[in-house]
Amino acid sequence: MNYYSIGEFAKLIGKTEQTLRNWDKNNTLKPHHIAPTGYRYYSQEQLNHFFGLKNTLQLNRKVIGYCRVSSHKQKDDLIRQEENVKTYMLAKGYQFEIITDIGSGINYNKEGLNHLIDLITNSEVDKVVILYKDRLLRFGFELIENLCNKYGTTLEIIDSSDKTEEQELVEDLVQIVTVFSCRLQGKRAHKAKKMIKELLENDNGEES
Repeated sequence: MNYYSIGEFAKLIGKTEQTLRNWDKNNTLKPHHIAPTGYRYYSQEQLNHFFGLKNTLQLNRKVIGYCRVSSHKQKDDLIRQEENVKTYMLAKGYQFEIITDIGSGINYNKEGLNHLIDLITNSEVDKVVILYKDRLLRFGFELIENLCNKYGTTLEIIDSSDKTEEQELVEDLVQIVTVFSCRLQGKRAHKAKKMIKELLENDNGEES
């Protein structure tokens, strides 16, 4: 996302820097952020909204395929997931880009996810296509969904088959224990791994 200093932004919109300072004080237009130096910065999105360019930008918005796995050990799974998403989007006739991530579904600071959010909030994304709902986020899916709704982005899930409450609960617990076990050492880590194994075995036993 592009950012403009107060002087640059003032020239672009045909106002004075003092006008922007006044707008900041009376909450008419707040800067996107203020740097530690005290300088105000405005975003490309604010410029677009000021000139009413949102509808024009929507004509050239992107379709993004987002793929994620939890660890580097699952790189083969990531390749298969990416191929499935590409095949689906090609069949739909989409012109698209792919963003991939390797990281837990309860990690909100992944590079790919942050890039995707930047594109959405800059009104650059028409659709986000994911293979399964939990490939986006394990928890907090509704938060991203609301963000997409706000910026006119559609979330398209290829496989939306429902899981049982028990399956979802086990998967959620495994994710939580896995993340926290990575921070543990020795006996505590061993206990956490044992807990994950028991959860998975119990879940598989109920399905058979």
